[in-house]
Amino acid sequence: MTESMGKKKARPRRSFTPEFKAETVELCRRGDRSVGQVVEEFDLTETVVRQWVRQAEVDAGRREGLTSSEREELAALRRENRRLREDVDVLKRATGFFAKETR
Repeated sequence: MTESMGKKKARPRRSFTPEFKAETVELCRRGDRSVGQVVEEFDLTETVVRQWVRQAEVDAGRREGLTSSEREELAALRRENRRLREDVDVLKRATGFFAKETR
C-alpha cells in the first residue's frame, strides 16, 4: 500500500505555550472561524484544538472535569507517589540485605 492510499505520516510531537493555546481557543470561541479553519491555518489537529477548547471550558467552570491546575497537581502527586514507592522498595531491599549480614 502506498502512502497516498490513506496512511498518514506521524507528526513529530510539538509543544505549545499556554498563550498560543489561549489565543487558539479564543479564535474558536469568538465564532469568526470554525475549528476546522483554525486547524488548517495553524497546522494543528482537530483533536488537540477541541481538547484545548474543552479544557478552557472546564477551567472557566462551564464544564465538569479537572481544571488545569488540578491536573498539574495530580501529575505531581503521581510522580511523588512513584518516587516514594521506589524509595520504600530500596529501603526494603537494604533492610533485607543488612538483616542477612547481622546473622
